[in-house]
This record gives sequence, structure tokens and C-alpha cells, in this order.
Amino acid sequence: MTDPAAADLSKDAAARAAVALVQPGMRLGLGTGSTAAIFVRRLAQRAQDEGLALRCAATSKATAELATSLGLAVEDLDQIGWLDLTIDGADEVDPDLNLIKGGGAAHLREKIVATASDRMVVIADQGKVVDRLGAFHLPVEVIPFGWQATRTLIQRALDRLDLTQRPILLRKRGDEALLTDEGNLVLDLALEAIPDPEALADELSAIAGVVEHGLFLNICQLAIIGCPDGSVVELRREDME
Repeated sequence: MTDPAAADLSKDAAARAAVALVQPGMRLGLGTGSTAAIFVRRLAQRAQDEGLALRCAATSKATAELATSLGLAVEDLDQIGWLDLTIDGADEVDPDLNLIKGGGAAHLREKIVATASDRMVVIADQGKVVDRLGAFHLPVEVIPFGWQATRTLIQRALDRLDLTQRPILLRKRGDEALLTDEGNLVLDLALEAIPDPEALADELSAIAGVVEHGLFLNICQLAIIGCPDGSVVELRREDME
């Protein structure tokens, strides 16, 4: 089990390294989650210290509120138009820099922002690096209308990929179903392992009612992995060298 204190030090190390990538005048995408929140705080401090002029698009209402409270200029993505760089966390990172995201139920906006950027950089602690995706539940955002029918179609897709008898869990907050910033539901797929992420992504994307899934494939170019001693390890996609 990961030591929480060591994980926090690792997250901070990754966040500090990511802040160093930011240049004056950049248009930035700000991620969601515990590591991304550390990055936002570090970024705001640097922006204040150096008087950086930055334009930021947030991937969730929570991130927008945090960034605004710290003095960062947050705008709608459509106002900015395109982003130079997005910094975000991840729930899992594999050797090819494919990701599972959505632990914070923000993967729809996170994927929109990431793919509207010239570059996506992930920051994480060592516990998020895996040999194969799937131990973390895969989030799938679905519209409320007919969501049980959508769940049935997801189960059939899993059966076609030999991922049978894998629980599909409605995410809740307390006793109520959790709603995303877009007012949708999240179904968490307890898959244990995903042998073919591309095939699964294609199957999920083809289902009516599925808004977005948490597989981020061929989107991230660099992962900065923080270590408890304050150092970082950089993982890069080979085809991006």
C-alpha cells in the first residue's frame, strides 16, 4: 500500500517539475484531481511571484473555482480557442503513456481540453504507473436517459471482448447517484485488466448513450512521475521523440 505522506511528496515533486514547463503568455489547460490541484497551487504562486500572464481553461468546476480563488485567469475553452499545454493527473499510466482517467468524474472535460492542446503532460506519483491498464475502475460517462439500457449494451461489448462477469457499478455520492459537471452519470467498469485498450475504446465509443470513457490513448506525450525524495522521472512516448 502506498504511504500517503510519500505519495503527497511525490505529487508535489511532479507538480513542481510541471510548473517549470510553463512559459509566459501560455494558454494552459488545468486538470482535475489531487495532483492537479497541487499543480494549480504551485502555478498560481509562480504566476504571482513572476507576474506571469497566463490564460487558463479548467477541466472542472472545482478546478476553475480553485484557480480563480488563487488569482489565475480562467476562461472558457472556446474563448481561448486552442491551448499550448495541458497539465493533468492520471489514475493509471502504462508504458506507452496510455491512461485511465476519471477518478474525479471529470474525464469528459479533461479529454476535450487535452485534445484541444498542442501537448498534454501528466503528473503522477509512482503508484499510478502500471504495466497494464485496468486495475483502476474504468469510468464511463453516460446520459441519465435510458442509462440501464446503456449499461446492458456496455456489458454486451465487454462480453464480445471476453471481459465477461466484470461488475459495472453506478458511481454514487453518499446514497445518491453522482452527477458530473454536465449532469450525467458515471458507470465504473471493474475490469481488473484491459488486454486491448484500443478495441475497448472503440466498442464504448460506438454505444448510444455513452458520452465519454476514461481511456486516454495516444494523447499524452510526457508523464512526469514524482518520487518521495523530491526527484522526478520523465516517461516519453517513443513515437514523440
